[in-house]
Amino acid sequence: MKSLDSVLVTPNNTLREVIKVIDEAATKLALVVDNDNKLLGTLADGDIRRGLLRGLELSDTAASCMHENPATASIDDSNHVILTKMRKLGIQQIPVLDNQHRVVELKLLKDFLAAPVRNNWVIIMAGGLGTRLKELTKDTPKPMLPIGGRPLLETIMLRFIEQGFSNFWLAVNYKSHKIEEYFGEGEKLGVNINYLRENKRLGTAGALSLLPTDIDEPILITNADLLSTVDYGEILDTHNESSAVATMAVRDYEYQIPYGVVDVSADRKILAFDEKPVHQTLVNAGIYVLSPAALQNIPQDVYVDMPEVFSSVLSAGHLTVCHPVHGYWLDIGQHEDFNQANLDYAKLLL
Repeated sequence: MKSLDSVLVTPNNTLREVIKVIDEAATKLALVVDNDNKLLGTLADGDIRRGLLRGLELSDTAASCMHENPATASIDDSNHVILTKMRKLGIQQIPVLDNQHRVVELKLLKDFLAAPVRNNWVIIMAGGLGTRLKELTKDTPKPMLPIGGRPLLETIMLRFIEQGFSNFWLAVNYKSHKIEEYFGEGEKLGVNINYLRENKRLGTAGALSLLPTDIDEPILITNADLLSTVDYGEILDTHNESSAVATMAVRDYEYQIPYGVVDVSADRKILAFDEKPVHQTLVNAGIYVLSPAALQNIPQDVYVDMPEVFSSVLSAGHLTVCHPVHGYWLDIGQHEDFNQANLDYAKLLL
């Protein structure tokens, strides 16, 4: 992925300047934006050649021959959706836009086809009882519920695999034999799968105490009931670049107070009104990266939830950071979530 600034030009840049940008960025494409980084068009080297053939000069501006309606992707699109669109259209690059039509990234086809090999362990917490889905989980562990014709857990693993991960540990408990019989040691998926077998409920982090002690790289942890388009490699990169001991993926969450809020002074004078205000905060997205030092804070064979691990890491004076994630994310906890996940599946995995 190229630095975004290296491919941006204004409509007033000359074609000579645009050619220099395209050559230096080696993307074969420049993005024409306004002062707010909103996309106005694109310019490929072929667009410039055709412009010159019809009489334009190198001193003419980018606006004179830019493509004003290029193919684009949304920040909410998964990598799989973007790759599928690029293949259907036969294009090598596609700008990614936010909800205000601002450019946030330029995706290159070659980046998709050259996913880095990541040897870090991926631990998927798949031992929950699924009590909120009890009719569906009476005979089937929650991670094995079908989403789009395959188990949810398999969909989660395939997303990791397409991003270069191949070493998995599955924390299992409830009806674990069904998970182990289906996935085995990973032969079907071409990966390595080991199991953390809980003999009792250990919370969202306690099973990590069952891992071997010779870990020398950060590990990724996720819950087995999350359907998302998260870039796991990006979370891992953030962790490594920050030198953190623990990283938590977080999401934006908005909620509205259903009443008018009254701001008052200490002596009960009314200062202002705010009618049904909307508040925004960050919430835990259920995806984490932990360095080996963080695992030392997890007691053996004891019920532990992940927030307790982060609290222990903080108390020990270690650095903890968050990584905001965007795009599709669904915690499949209720029947309506399960139904929604199946409706959304085709959109996520075209």
